[in-house]
Amino acid sequence: MAEEDDKGYRWETEYEKTWEELHEDESGSLQATVSDLLHRAKRKQFMERVTNVRLGMMRHLLIVIDASSAMSDQDLKPTRLVATLKLLEMFVDEYFDQNPISQIGFLMSRNKKADKITELGGNPRRHIKALQDLATQACQGEFSLQNSLELALSALRNMPSHASRELLVIMGSLTTCDPGDVRETIQAMAEANIRCSVIGLSAEVRVCKRLCQLTGGIYNVILDEPHYKDLLGQHMTPPPASNSTESSLIKMGFPHHSLGGEKGKGEKPSMCMCHLDSKSSQGFSTSGYFCPQCKSKYCELPIECKACGLTLVSAPHLARSYHHLFPPGSYKEFLSSDVVTDGPLCCYACQVEILDPHVYVCEKCEQNFCLDCDLFVHETLHSCPGCASFRNLQTIQAMSLS
Repeated sequence: MAEEDDKGYRWETEYEKTWEELHEDESGSLQATVSDLLHRAKRKQFMERVTNVRLGMMRHLLIVIDASSAMSDQDLKPTRLVATLKLLEMFVDEYFDQNPISQIGFLMSRNKKADKITELGGNPRRHIKALQDLATQACQGEFSLQNSLELALSALRNMPSHASRELLVIMGSLTTCDPGDVRETIQAMAEANIRCSVIGLSAEVRVCKRLCQLTGGIYNVILDEPHYKDLLGQHMTPPPASNSTESSLIKMGFPHHSLGGEKGKGEKPSMCMCHLDSKSSQGFSTSGYFCPQCKSKYCELPIECKACGLTLVSAPHLARSYHHLFPPGSYKEFLSSDVVTDGPLCCYACQVEILDPHVYVCEKCEQNFCLDCDLFVHETLHSCPGCASFRNLQTIQAMSLS
């Protein structure tokens, strides 16, 4: 028993001599060491990703924003709501860059009610404009989880079965004011195959944890603003498809942006199908994307034609969406002293000398990369520069031989 008492708890060993990991640079700053630790933590997340799984490429994501009085707290500067909206603006741009054939929409909950901010759509400018307008509104009343779930359920339940249905709740309140039994609504979300995730800004709430467990989502509570940004970044990658997700052939149309009429002349302005029910003049023009099947006009892609039901996308969107299915392999980590080179050890991507004690090597092309380029390749580029250069060289040689 005495020996067990001396060992202590297992979690205590993770924090032994953490000060030894911090080193000052020439100016006495610790920023370089802190940045290096954050980079390595990101790389560890990429290494832990599960591969060879079926992913839902066509995503329909609804985000519920808590706009209750709890979001006026100033633990995030200047307030929780303003900080959340700024991070969501960056999230929208990155989301459509990583998921070009997916759609996103926003809901808001305050005064015990839930309201729709934007419909599901693929136009990032429209969502960002709505988020900027929301920043001028005041935080009022109480948050209602049940009303938010029911509004999301009505919007997502009719989505096609081959597409993923996702809900992300950003909740700053520790309470929820619901008109009925929220457990029944949670069960309805699970039956509709809607994957619900929650990011808490205060502390863990039991009902939110139960919601994520039943629907297969993720529940996290932020530590600070950088951690908040990282938690949002986890929702960039498509989630693994559930067993109930159907496999089906999808008929798609690839419309080109046209000015309308013959060579863009003589065509009268018309309202696009996207803004047909809108009271504004937005969408009233001669140009747009015309459905190749029924000639209905739209101002944005991707979208599902309201007249004939054809999925309208662009070819680059479809090609870019496949990088999640075939990600570049993880680079192997070696000590810089173990790598033999004729001259200075340089990164193949940025051509800068690697001064870090570690170097990262692609197993296929055997090129050396620094830590920053390793993260950029796996987080943003999704293609190994060394392997791409090798393939281009093979293509050039084959063309010269023919």
